[in-house]
Amino acid sequence: MLKIVKVFCFATILGLLILAIGCATSPKVTRMEIEESVDLSGRWNDTDSRMVSEAMINDCLSKPWLNRFFQKQRGNPPVVIVQSVRNRSHEHINAQLFTKDLERAFINSGMVDVVASKEERQEVREERTEHTMGFTSPETAKSFGKEIGADFAMQGWINTIKDQIKGKYVIYYQVNLELIDLETNRKAWIGEKKIKKLVERPNLTW
Repeated sequence: MLKIVKVFCFATILGLLILAIGCATSPKVTRMEIEESVDLSGRWNDTDSRMVSEAMINDCLSKPWLNRFFQKQRGNPPVVIVQSVRNRSHEHINAQLFTKDLERAFINSGMVDVVASKEERQEVREERTEHTMGFTSPETAKSFGKEIGADFAMQGWINTIKDQIKGKYVIYYQVNLELIDLETNRKAWIGEKKIKKLVERPNLTW
């Protein structure tokens, strides 16, 4: 009987210990505003992506190429396609997120039209193909040959330089973007944005 009691007490204590460890290691989650800036590691994050894209698109739309286009096209907005932004940094950077931030900044400006990327167009064309196969009513089916051609293509790259000593490092980001006239290959605009961060890690004390 005493042995059974001991086993029961041991199992109870073990269960409570596991429960306590589980509670102690459970993550604490705090909801935040989307626009709030948080730097935990010092690496490229959503705030960098949003700030750089907005600053570069604002700079792009303030340059002479846009007024020249309006004058030539009698006020019609230019059509832009945002192509690839290559990640040449030492970090894993979600370049697709950055290109979407660029598209959003362009569209929200109300000054240019943005067309779908190559991959997006392929999906849309497959959907349009199904319209011609009898699955869609003739009144609502969309036809081919009405896509809007882009006037300009935006492309670029992200580079980094890292200088590090024990306990801290400086990370330097440089983003370069170019706007290219698709008919002439003329570069209508070249933009550059730099970010520099000092990251210090406190020494562990016991």
